Amino acid sequence: MAGNFWESSHHQQWLLDRQDLIRERQQDLSILTEEEYQKIFIFFSNLIQILGEQLKLRQQVIATATVFFKRFYARNSLKCIDPLLLAPTCVFLASKVEEFGVISNSRLITTCQNVVKNKFSYAYTQEFPYRTNHILECEFYLLENLDCCLIVYQPYRPLLQLIQDIGQEDQLLALAWRVVNDSLRTDVCLLYPPYQIALGCLQIACVILQKDLKSWFAELNVDIEKIQEIARYVINLFELWKSYDEKKDIQGLLAKMPKPKTQPTR
Repeated sequence: MAGNFWESSHHQQWLLDRQDLIRERQQDLSILTEEEYQKIFIFFSNLIQILGEQLKLRQQVIATATVFFKRFYARNSLKCIDPLLLAPTCVFLASKVEEFGVISNSRLITTCQNVVKNKFSYAYTQEFPYRTNHILECEFYLLENLDCCLIVYQPYRPLLQLIQDIGQEDQLLALAWRVVNDSLRTDVCLLYPPYQIALGCLQIACVILQKDLKSWFAELNVDIEKIQEIARYVINLFELWKSYDEKKDIQGLLAKMPKPKTQPTR
């Protein structure tokens, strides 16, 4: 693992340019609107989160799985691999990368079946169609597409350091941590370094809790415009959530989504 973020593959290969990201998505955006595309990714981020919680994984592992998922589709169309297969594959890989231990194949498949049946029955009428061999095959394809760049720096550690600098602010830390989790449902993890994401989320938490840390922010040697951009991404997500009823909308969106040519036989 690179000793610091600036020497890592995360910084050198996986901080993408917004224009490149939009260009790579053109194929999908010819079928879906930008908002529909975002809603589909919110849905699959929620799926990864619940899958991780059911498997009792740390939040760091869940966050890394979500970043792997987003990185794959930053370079590929949704029709390359069914996201319902890629999501558990990312969880499977992230648990190994974050040294959480290997999840047994049978436990992973059983958990996927239970989650799809009990938590996401509003999205899928049929049972989870994939088996261990699909996930192992998909893992090779995922590794290839990630260029084997598997170390992901998350905003949680810089967030803890920033809170330490401010002084013990438990309420602020708890809220900013939740905002960081929410930020995984936006593109910020593909576009900005983790310390900037931590600051953007901290700024939102300060506004919500009405904490005036303007002078503390002013003393930081950071690009404040970038911090504001990150905050805007997250605020736009909150705005979208207000009008988005996933249980009502997602089936139609999944039906409209570009699909791989071959679906597994049950």
